[in-house]
Amino acid sequence: MASAADLDELAKLIRDRLITVIADEVYEHVQYDRRVHQSVMNHPELLHRSFAVYSFGKTLHITGWRVGYCVAPPLLTRELRKVHQFNAFSIAAPLQAAIALYLQRHPDAWREVEAFFSAKRDLLLARLAGSGLTLPPAEGTYFQLADYSQLGGGLAGCNDVEFTERLINEAGVAVIPLSPFYREPPAAMRIVRLCVAKRDATLIEAAARIGAYTSRS
Repeated sequence: MASAADLDELAKLIRDRLITVIADEVYEHVQYDRRVHQSVMNHPELLHRSFAVYSFGKTLHITGWRVGYCVAPPLLTRELRKVHQFNAFSIAAPLQAAIALYLQRHPDAWREVEAFFSAKRDLLLARLAGSGLTLPPAEGTYFQLADYSQLGGGLAGCNDVEFTERLINEAGVAVIPLSPFYREPPAAMRIVRLCVAKRDATLIEAAARIGAYTSRS
């Protein structure tokens, strides 16, 4: 969740270097607790050397459609087109037309995203209270982190992949280990990721299974 100060620091770090920024901003509207998204497109220095990538899939809850777009200054956009024409021909035309029509009819649809996912995050946090997991409230995106280092029954001694496998096989809940996202993961990685982009009933059932499992351990 980059802050304005983070972007200022990034600009300072690359100021005298031939570096171009690729900013993954697909979660621009999935931010919680009244946070305001800080975009490279609004930064007076980074604007001229950045590609910002966005996703209708994230904003409109249709991730499987894989429809997104990139914003960049004209000079960078010209170079991007040279690469893109050989990298991807086109997304399915009917899906592009469907999104355009939807946005014409519901131009403010994105305004509902924060409240929609904030409620799901809060539901999951409330249902996991007392589970023994440490749950720092997610600041955005679809994911809530869970620290299991305080659990008993030998669970705290498992690495994140082992813990994930045990939770799947013994509790019937799939979470996501974080170590695969690292080139060299920390040795004491005891954090997993839960997805809140589910039906409320699914979140409630998953939390109940996790709570029952951790209470037995």
